[in-house]
Amino acid sequence: MSTSMPRASLHTLGCRLSQSETSMLADTLARRGYQLVEFGKETDLLVLNTCSVTENAEKDCRYAVRKTLRHSPHAFVAVTGCYAQTGATQLQKVPGIDLIVGTQFKMNLPDYLPAPAKLRKQPEPELRHSRTIDREDFVLPGTAYSDSTRALLKIQDGCDFMCSFCLIPFARGRERSRTAEDVLREARELAAHGYRELVLTGVNIGRYSYQGLGLVELLRELESVPDVTRIRISSIEPTTVPAALLEHMAGSTKLCHYLHLPLQSGDNTILQAMNRRYAVREYEELVEQALALMPDLGLGTDLMVGFPGEDEQAFANTVMTVERLPFSYFHVFSYSSRPGTAAARLEDQISPAVIRQRSKALSELSRTKALAFYQQQIGHTLPVLFEQGERDGFRTGTTANFTRVAVAADAVEAGSIHQVTITGIMDGLAYGRPVATVSAPSHRPLL
Repeated sequence: MSTSMPRASLHTLGCRLSQSETSMLADTLARRGYQLVEFGKETDLLVLNTCSVTENAEKDCRYAVRKTLRHSPHAFVAVTGCYAQTGATQLQKVPGIDLIVGTQFKMNLPDYLPAPAKLRKQPEPELRHSRTIDREDFVLPGTAYSDSTRALLKIQDGCDFMCSFCLIPFARGRERSRTAEDVLREARELAAHGYRELVLTGVNIGRYSYQGLGLVELLRELESVPDVTRIRISSIEPTTVPAALLEHMAGSTKLCHYLHLPLQSGDNTILQAMNRRYAVREYEELVEQALALMPDLGLGTDLMVGFPGEDEQAFANTVMTVERLPFSYFHVFSYSSRPGTAAARLEDQISPAVIRQRSKALSELSRTKALAFYQQQIGHTLPVLFEQGERDGFRTGTTANFTRVAVAADAVEAGSIHQVTITGIMDGLAYGRPVATVSAPSHRPLL
């Protein structure tokens, strides 16, 4: 190991929630004297936060370990995250891993590391793992800083919904909520550090509940933090969106007019087999209620292709459903059989070739929907929060409804919010002209 300050590289193979947890682990390591380095650079420590949603989890993990050990052969490798919980036995066989930390112990991973001067490759990995995962309200150590002007704020973990295709309840345990005091503590620290937008993350954030506070009440508390400019809800289950949340979103000056509502399928038979808690018409009614209150709403979704039993008619129903709903984009996922889930026992599996064909068709439809949504923005003047960095003379940022906007880099600063008139679209971006500064950037440094 280097005799100077020990280097730590962290890498996430997973969702926004995992990214938030990785950022928090990075903060803890930095406070303990580690120099944080970009993944792919020489390092003394690799912390790999894994995913178990697809069957590629082990392959992705092996690749990341091999990549690191090629340039840092003596690096101590610690693996945590969902795959460390559900696939610990398989991970113990992966060459180069020194520590495996399951969900119960994830946020305490730095406590299980050797002293920096004693970071050494191990003959076999140490395992910190338990099938039991706490169900109690929780607090988190540190603050999830990132290099963006938007910060990820974890408010909830675990899920009780037990969708038939999903391994997450086994990987993260039952629903539990972060204490409101700790959420607000981190929100204040993030805002004071210069972050302009907080993105609320969790497995099932619509189920947030702490001592009588639900999600709407927590949002009101967060909006009362003076330096918080914008709040965005990440993916939220359709059945957990009450009218009160839509009404609050419509009237709020800080909560973004944006919803990502996973649909998964537009066919009722498939939805039932997935153990989803709604029918297509119920989903459509929720979207109609939201749009009636917020015509400018940005609406995204998740679609799963190739679930067992998805025949040609079921897929056609999905296509018809997403064609008539005003999505601005959708994420397309191929069904992946996960051991231990109810869907893994279903017959009538769909061939990989058919799944690829259907995925391609939905991805092309998503691009068409995004283009139509962006075209609707032309001529409108919207506040845009601009990100760090520039490319080809442009700086990009996002509107509240998640339209990605580019303007001349020398016209705006990173971290500033400008009113921008949208003048055109190209290559998946809206282009515009700044009109006025709504909020100047905080000049506190972002990590």
